[in-house]
Amino acid sequence: MDTGHNVRGRMKISRKRIAEGIFFLLVMCLSFYTVFHGQDAEQIINALRELSPWALCLAMLVALFFVSAEGIMIWYLLHSMHGRGSILRCISYSFIGFFYSGITPSATGGQPMQLYYMRKDHNSLSESSVVLMTVALVYKLVLALIGIAMLLFWHKPLKAYLRGFFPLYLLGLGLNLALVLAILAVMMMPDVIKKVALKAERQLVKIGVFKASVKRTEKIGHFVEGYRSAVRFLIDNKQKVFYVCLFTFLQRCSVFIMTWIIYRGFALKGSDALTIAFLQASVYIAVDMLPVPGAQGITELMYRNIFGTIFTGGYLMPSLYVTRGISFYFLLIAGLAVIAGRAVAARRAAGSGHHDDLDS
Repeated sequence: MDTGHNVRGRMKISRKRIAEGIFFLLVMCLSFYTVFHGQDAEQIINALRELSPWALCLAMLVALFFVSAEGIMIWYLLHSMHGRGSILRCISYSFIGFFYSGITPSATGGQPMQLYYMRKDHNSLSESSVVLMTVALVYKLVLALIGIAMLLFWHKPLKAYLRGFFPLYLLGLGLNLALVLAILAVMMMPDVIKKVALKAERQLVKIGVFKASVKRTEKIGHFVEGYRSAVRFLIDNKQKVFYVCLFTFLQRCSVFIMTWIIYRGFALKGSDALTIAFLQASVYIAVDMLPVPGAQGITELMYRNIFGTIFTGGYLMPSLYVTRGISFYFLLIAGLAVIAGRAVAARRAAGSGHHDDLDS
């Protein structure tokens, strides 16, 4: 009977994943149609040929740094709490998170999968949760602070460039601030975590994924205590969190400046790096919290409207293809490659009878 419930629970989760995959592919196809429809393919190809190979390579390296930087911060915080994993393994968590965030609405699938792999590598559930929550908090906080600074000190140019998208920018900024406050509240109130965890456990038992278990309830209690200790550790080590904030700021700026690299790669002049970085930041802030996988469609639409006066002379669409291709689809493929690589390594380890342990 219980086995039947478990099977039905797993089938329900599988159907959900299939539905998410189909939704992602539909959004991607619609986005591609919108972006490519009515474009002069020959003109675009000729423009792409003019892009400097050095600029292309540098932009790809910047994109890889953007994702890898999160892994470095995970490694730094995890090892501060005596967690396990080499820096390369922690970077793999970052690429896994990027892939699942990119294919799920509102980027909801990234952190659960990162947590799954961290637990698989024998890291504490409570410490891993706090590390990921801290990285997410700082990531959103830095983005929100950049958005507020632009709104206060670059208001007129921002409004002039965004035009009809300015309300969307304000919405995105407001949602980011709300999420920052929500994460802070959750981190500072472990009892809320316990209630949510117990409620989720009851739901999973109800749909047949888990059997009812007193031992599991006790484990949730131990998790909350470990979580409380990990949060206390971060509060007592404010300097470490400050370093993570600085590094996150560098990480965020790297992906914003990537558009300027492409701009110079086309040998274009007239717009400074700061303006281009601010405009790219405004796109990220506006679409970051939208319930669309990878913010596909709206990102491309905003880019076309905002950068029309920057990438002139027929370079707008080629720049969009390169910038969006590198900052999203290239990294999505890289994340998929990391997941595939880990799956192969796990099968080999299972075949040889060894556990997939890590260097501490």
